[in-house]
Amino acid sequence: MHFARLRLAGFKSFVDPTELVIAPGLTGIVGPNGCGKSNLLEGLRWVMGESSAKKMRGGEMEDIIFSGTDFRPGRNVAEATLTLENTDRTGPAPYSEQEEIQVLRRIERGSGSNYRINGQEARARDVQLFFADIATGTKSSALVSQGQISDLIRAKPSGRKHLLEEAAGIAGLQSRRHEAELRLKAAETNLERLGDVVANLETQLANLQRQARQAQRYRRLSDRIKEAESRWLLRRWRDAGIAVAAAGEALAQVEGQLAEATRQVAEATTAQVSAAEALPPLREAENAATAALNDLQVTRVALEAEERRLNEQRREIEGRLAQLGRDHERESTLALDARRALEAMAAEEAELAAQREGEAEAIAAAEAACAQSREAVAALEAQVTRVAEERAQRRARRQNLESRIGDLEGRIARLDRQAREIEAERGQLNLGLDDSDSLDRMRRDEETAGAALEAAREAFAAAETRRTERREAEEAARKVFRDADSEAARLIAERDALASLIARSRSEGTPLIDGVRVAPGYEAALGAALGDDLDVPLGGDGPLAWTQLPDYSDAPALPEGARPLSEHVRAPAELARRMAQIGIVEADLAEAMAAQLRPGQRLVTVDGRLWRWDGFVMRDAETSAAARLAQRTRLEALGGEVAEAEALREEQRA
Repeated sequence: MHFARLRLAGFKSFVDPTELVIAPGLTGIVGPNGCGKSNLLEGLRWVMGESSAKKMRGGEMEDIIFSGTDFRPGRNVAEATLTLENTDRTGPAPYSEQEEIQVLRRIERGSGSNYRINGQEARARDVQLFFADIATGTKSSALVSQGQISDLIRAKPSGRKHLLEEAAGIAGLQSRRHEAELRLKAAETNLERLGDVVANLETQLANLQRQARQAQRYRRLSDRIKEAESRWLLRRWRDAGIAVAAAGEALAQVEGQLAEATRQVAEATTAQVSAAEALPPLREAENAATAALNDLQVTRVALEAEERRLNEQRREIEGRLAQLGRDHERESTLALDARRALEAMAAEEAELAAQREGEAEAIAAAEAACAQSREAVAALEAQVTRVAEERAQRRARRQNLESRIGDLEGRIARLDRQAREIEAERGQLNLGLDDSDSLDRMRRDEETAGAALEAAREAFAAAETRRTERREAEEAARKVFRDADSEAARLIAERDALASLIARSRSEGTPLIDGVRVAPGYEAALGAALGDDLDVPLGGDGPLAWTQLPDYSDAPALPEGARPLSEHVRAPAELARRMAQIGIVEADLAEAMAAQLRPGQRLVTVDGRLWRWDGFVMRDAETSAAARLAQRTRLEALGGEVAEAEALREEQRA
């Protein structure tokens, strides 16, 4: 039994499904730093049940999922599959008869890891015991990493014991023994706790017996207390009868007093009525006095406001008078300054009148000089612009010439070396040549070499031109490849998202919707016709299930003009009766044909409207079943589109 293949998908740098074949013998992996060699060993450890994210070089276990690059989106799922060959039938007991064993570990963001052994769900502990039974695992000494040899040499006796147990193939037994010992210790602990619980229950039982005796005593005392309370209540009843008789006598006396008080109240009421008749004139006089007082108060407030306003106006007038005084002083000073300025201006005017005699000639000369200066400035500006342009051209030409001079100097140096070598060879050849024919032949060879050199230079220039063209073609091809790669990544992301959404919406069992295939465009019709019945599983013993019944022997025909929906749907046999009574019609004919429906029949339109035989109508209602059917149809179509996009991407990559 040995490892045969390791397949990684979405694991760290292995975004695309990658398979490593481990052939019998020695398999080596060679590559530069950072190419992913260590990721293969970590993938092997991870599929064998490694639970430490630190040993996977990450902060948490979800860090092993491919997180994306500038050109490729990230993934939500990572998967590793290890295939073991069991042709010698040496595998653990549950799988010893199978020639090939596949162990799969899959992790999804936010959902954790799950394991499968040959397609069956398994726990992480089951996978770890499986590899322990075949003398390997995540902590096996067979997985040697840097520094582990020195650790094994310096290992303590317990570490060496673990190594020997693994070599002997009993690591799985030791692991199971350890688990059994832990369970026995837990059982012993539970027994000790049970003894403590029994002791506590015995103590509680003694307390309850003591409380029961106290309750009996309490019951006896309560009976005596009730008897004493009855006697006391009887005594209080008799005393109350005597008190009632005394209260009757007191009531008679109070009634006499009440009659006297009533007479006095009547007299007081008569006096009050007389006083009330005299009260209105007094109230009118009080109101008039109050109104006069209010008028006087309002007048006083107005006078006080007028006084404050007059005081403020007086202060404002005093401020204005002071300001006018200051303004008068300032105006006097300004008038004095103005007289002085007028005198100075008169003197300057006399001086200007003396100087104005030659002003016209000076202005004409100045205007002529100004025009000449403008023309000179315009000429100089044009010359400066021309010189700047020539300077820029000369600078560019100079840089080009310097570059060419550098190239030519290099070529001259090479030609000088070649000339010296040729002269040296010529000197050596002259030693053995006496005739001039050999010299002529060498000159012709030299001319031929010069022509070849010129041809090589022209070929080099043509090659440079072709290289530029090829580089432009390469950039265009890279752009096309990036577009194709982006489109393929988008389709793959859409496919994965739809697959994940459909997987999350799947209920227990095999729902009917998994076995239905509907033609594109008819998803809404089938979703309206079946509704939530699409989520019911096929067969099974659950509370809801689809079962197969024989076809109708006398099934009623659909109304004329209705086409069977089964022509556009491939469904399991359990759905035969339902599909036989579903017709698809045009929306404008459905209302008239609904009256012809027989029991069990229904009509649907392509856009999802429904008319049922019992009068139920559903218009413009988008069902969740239709959405799921559309998602499945889109997912199936995405399979072909993804394949085409990946083929196009590989073609553009090539």
